[in-house]
Amino acid sequence: MTLAAKAPPDERVSTPNVFDRLIVRPEIGALLGAVLVFVFFSVVTEQFLTVGGAATWLDDASTLGIMAVAVALLMIGGEFDLSAGVMTASTALVTAMLATKAGWNVWAALLAALVFALAVGALNGWLVVRTGLPSFIVTLGTFLALQGLNLGVTRLVTDTVQVSGMRATDGYESAGYLFASTIPIAGVEFRLSILWWVLFAAVASFVLVRTRFGNWIFAVGGSAASARAVGVPVQRTKILLFMTTAFAGWLVGSINILRFASVQANQGIGLEFQFIIAAVIGGCLLTGGFGSAIGAAIGALIFGMARQGIVYARWDSDWFQLFLGAMLLAAVLVNNTLRRRAERVRR
Repeated sequence: MTLAAKAPPDERVSTPNVFDRLIVRPEIGALLGAVLVFVFFSVVTEQFLTVGGAATWLDDASTLGIMAVAVALLMIGGEFDLSAGVMTASTALVTAMLATKAGWNVWAALLAALVFALAVGALNGWLVVRTGLPSFIVTLGTFLALQGLNLGVTRLVTDTVQVSGMRATDGYESAGYLFASTIPIAGVEFRLSILWWVLFAAVASFVLVRTRFGNWIFAVGGSAASARAVGVPVQRTKILLFMTTAFAGWLVGSINILRFASVQANQGIGLEFQFIIAAVIGGCLLTGGFGSAIGAAIGALIFGMARQGIVYARWDSDWFQLFLGAMLLAAVLVNNTLRRRAERVRR
């Protein structure tokens, strides 16, 4: 009696190999890029790999990373926020004016700035979901409105375009300790903003991959109509995502005003494109439904390493723009390739 031929394993229950498990991760391309940038500048410069050098490029990446993570969540949900950059200045100005001109305690001023930021974020989200207008247009209008308010109100109150004097306000020392202090490591001062960046990225990543709300984000970004059909609260999800971006703007604005003790009314303009680029480098697709919070944090790290690496190498800083353009194009191509590969692996 002959033994029956062994049936081939069912591909539906087969275990994917290590490469396939890695390729479905949106941040894998950014991680490889970060390693390459790190190795390159470690070789061509002497300061980059020192403790002081690491403190510098991590600090450079920290505030950008906080915003990039929030923007990444919004992009995964299928929307954009062009007011994210100017929001960092608006919240800093609210805090500074209330503390220095109205005599408020810094903590009360920070709370008022937070309420302002969340209100603007909620308004952005509400306008997008209620009017059906592209978020690009809605937040462009918010960007222009906030820019005008920043300049107009600051000049009206101070006769200049700058608010300063935070160090003399009540509550500055304790607030500054929480948002803008330093931690000594190996004789070098590391900014606390680095810890805020890591914490924010970790919480965002947990929410995105381990909670129901994270599933909602991917669903509304992939197809809002399909998500709504299976009971996902599309409008609430999008509004909360815009409020998250506004919260990140408040956090960065608070870090900046307490660190530098002054703020310019035109601060933050143009940074929104850097946030988007960092998110794209980190694995987010412009079409939504695919991306990673950790990847966006890594994308910001690439920014910080490249920007400071160019300085350490004593190159013209204009080359940084060329680097950004090349990284953006490469990231879009890699992300599209990884997305198609991931879809094949998951079938």
